[in-house]
Amino acid sequence: MKALQTATLLAATLTTGLMAGLFAAFTYSVMPGLGRSSDHAMIETMQNINKAIVNPFFMLLFMGSLPLLALAAFLAWRGHGRPALPWIFAALALYLIAFFVTSGVNVPLNDKLARAGDPRHIKDLAAVRSEFENAWVTWNAVRALLHTAAFGCLVWALVVYGAHRLPETGKAGPAAYDTSGPAPAGPYQRPSAQRPAAPSGAPLPWVPPTGRRTTD
Repeated sequence: MKALQTATLLAATLTTGLMAGLFAAFTYSVMPGLGRSSDHAMIETMQNINKAIVNPFFMLLFMGSLPLLALAAFLAWRGHGRPALPWIFAALALYLIAFFVTSGVNVPLNDKLARAGDPRHIKDLAAVRSEFENAWVTWNAVRALLHTAAFGCLVWALVVYGAHRLPETGKAGPAAYDTSGPAPAGPYQRPSAQRPAAPSGAPLPWVPPTGRRTTD
């Protein structure tokens, strides 16, 4: 159970981080670059990106994060990671909001841009670009922040989960093998009060063996 819980939380963190990086990259590099391009270049490039990004790898990461997050929350609730549960729930809620932003705003804008057709045959490129670009850039920044916040929550959940497991794995640690105290007297150890130590160089007094009587 612990191994599955750890693996699930790590996988959810990884997939969420990849999504956060993807949308953040569009915010601070891809869209600013396309913003400096011509209307024809901007529309054509975004149409091609929207076609290319619908691939198994992207869909596995984007759609797979949700069941991973739900499973991580369930395992934390049933297992040993309850202190990390609030952070996992927070990440799940943030990811769900970002998912609805993508499916409710960005995807419809992508579909509308695709329906505009080949840029070579669009009469008013500036109008098509204006209807798409400003809204798409704004909501992409929103979902990038949401995914990044979800990723941060999962990173902290890993920290809390790891700190919670340390006391469990350290029960038989150094304290169980503490030898700083006095050693117990063994069966062949005579207490020092029965036989005082002799001065250095002086002969030890003769002690009769236990259980024998001496007679004159």
